[in-house]
Formats: sequence, C-alpha cells, structure tokens
Amino acid sequence: MKKLLILGGSSYLLPAIRAAHELGIYVITADYLPDNIAHKYSDEYHNVSIIDKDAILQLAEDLQIDGIVSYATDPGVVVAAYVAEKLGLPTSPYKSVKILQNKGKFREFLRDNNFNVPYSETFKEYSEVELSKFKFPIIVKPVDSAGSKGVTRVDDETALRAAFEYALKYSITGEVIIEEFIEKKGYSTDTDSFSIDGKLVLATFNDQCFDETANNPYTPAGYIYPCSMPVACQKELRQELQRLMHLLDMGTTIYNIETRVGKDVKCYIMECTPRAGGNRLAEMVKLSSGYDIIKAEIKAVMGMPIEEELKDPVYDGVWGELILHSNKSGKFKSLHIDSKIPEKNIIEVNLWINPGDEVHEFTGANETIGTVILRCDTREEMDSYFAKIDEYVTIDVE
Repeated sequence: MKKLLILGGSSYLLPAIRAAHELGIYVITADYLPDNIAHKYSDEYHNVSIIDKDAILQLAEDLQIDGIVSYATDPGVVVAAYVAEKLGLPTSPYKSVKILQNKGKFREFLRDNNFNVPYSETFKEYSEVELSKFKFPIIVKPVDSAGSKGVTRVDDETALRAAFEYALKYSITGEVIIEEFIEKKGYSTDTDSFSIDGKLVLATFNDQCFDETANNPYTPAGYIYPCSMPVACQKELRQELQRLMHLLDMGTTIYNIETRVGKDVKCYIMECTPRAGGNRLAEMVKLSSGYDIIKAEIKAVMGMPIEEELKDPVYDGVWGELILHSNKSGKFKSLHIDSKIPEKNIIEVNLWINPGDEVHEFTGANETIGTVILRCDTREEMDSYFAKIDEYVTIDVE
C-alpha cells in the first residue's frame, strides 16, 4: 500500500484524508499538536513540527513515503516541496514554491515580470521603515502567515508601529511586508484552482465577503459562486495566472488564489499559493460544479494519473458559503438559523464546536467555528440572505 504524508492536523484535512483512503492510500499525518482532529482519521500520526524541514525529511525517509502534501495548511507548504524534491517525489520546484509562499518575494517576482502589483517593501525592524516611500492607506502583514492573521489596514502614521508589531507576532521568519492598499472595485476573489503540468486547466473566481463589524474585517466571512467580476477581467486574470505558472515552471497542483480589480481598473493577483485554501474552498468547487480537485491533488502528489476531466466550471445554480464566527469571546451556547432562509436552500450546516466550548473573537480564519452552505436559483435571492446574514444566522455566546 502506498504511503502519503500529510502535514498539519486541522479539520480542513479531512476531505484530503477521505480522498486518499478512497484511492487505497495509507495516510500519515504530522504536526506538533496530537489532539488535532485530523489525526483521529489518519492511519498513523507523528509529533513533528511541520516547519522543521530536516525533521520532516528524516521522518519521510524513515517512513519510506510515496508522496507528501501540506493540504490547506500554509506553514508546511515550503517544507513539503523541499522534502518532495529531496526524495524525487512529485512537486513543483522548491525555489518556485518559496517565492509563492513569501509575500515579499512574491511581490518582487510580480514586479520584476511586469505584472500589476502594489508598491511594497519587506522589513525585519520598524526602524527600517521609510515612511516617505508610502502613500496611505497601506496594509501591514506578516510575509508568511495565512488566514488574514496579523493583517491591519493603516490610514495614518500614528497606527503604524502597533500594526507592525502585531504583524511581527504572526511571522515565522520575523518579517513584515508593508504595501500600498489597492481599493477594490466590486468584490475580491479567493478560491481554488488547478494546473496539470503547469497548464491552468481549472480556474475559478468567486465573490469574497467580509464582516465589517469583526475585530479583523479583512478575514473572509463568506463566499458566493459564480462571481460578479466582469468576464473581461476574469479572462485577463486567467491569462496572467497562466503566465505566472509558466514563469515559475509549476507542475500539477492545486492553488489558493486571491485576485481583485482595483478602482484603477487594473487586475491584480494578490496571492497564489500552491495549496488548497482554508474555509473548505476546494469542497465548494466540488459541490457547486462537480469537479473534484481534492482527489486530483492527492493523485498529483502521489504521481498517479489524473483521468478525470478538469475545466473551468459551469455552476449548478448560485452557491454561498457562510464562515461561522463570533465577534466576542466567551462560551458557545447555540447557533440559530432563521426560517427566513428556507430549508431547501440550506445544503449543509457544519458546526465544529459544542455548547460550553470556548470561542474567540474573529481575528483570523483560525477562529472559524463552522460553515453553512447555501444554494439558490438566482443571485438576487442569495444576495438577499447575505445582506441580512447577521439577522438570519446568529451565534449565541455567554
């Protein structure tokens, strides 16, 4: 039986573990948190830090694995590519993955290759910042964190130092990127796509929604498929994403991609990480279009042929995903979904906590407590639910 090493342990790994088991693969998980839920579903668990590339390489050699992936787990993506390349296992180039996984290096690469890109610089110390180079508003964030952790919009100099220190807390490498804030026109997008031998075979775009009352209003709170972005912009972004993958000599892999159209009417690739996104985004692609890029990713890292056709999706209706969260810390009491959202429109309710469990205010995707998936026949109906979502879906915390 072939062995797959999956780095991480969150609930986001469960679809990947399930897909691997359906393919007859023995699944090993690894991280430093033995109580993580994914370890209950894998066949074997090892307590090893997923950011220690030499320790993971040693583990992989000892276990004689056939594939490695950091599925929907941002900190392990570079390590997975490093180990795979060292062992001759399927992967995109390690040097390319390092670029995509570091926001500072990624911005430099985009700039050097004539992509639309906001002005940015990377710093290790606040004293290095030259304010004269920036025009407010700006975004301050770690170069190597995901889930919107450590991200702050800064509108004037008085708030910059606190934002810098906040971002620094969430950076593994101790680096902070400061960049021009690109005001978006319409919605931004955050969804998963797939390439085979570097060819972008399936590209998806959605409408990314936010809770403006949250402690961190830059953490996604919902998604709608299909997107409302003009078709011409989708086409331009698709072409630019393909150019990016070609320049980086990417292989067969899933991507979590964030894009937006600015008020300057330029199209921007904000993020393109070679991993599945959090918030069940690959599952949303499967539910809304039927394309299973989760199983395709498992096949890719195991060197198995991908026989299923993958192409840009045509959606079966209008789909929405609500990211359940609390805007205050306390003990969870209950989830209530108002009857104004008919049962026929509710496809799934996934609640990851129980009454009495501690919840924390929504500062990043790691504070998500579940998801609700909706399907409607029209965008107008979906928009009507999202417009009053704070009334229709309530989290009771004491």
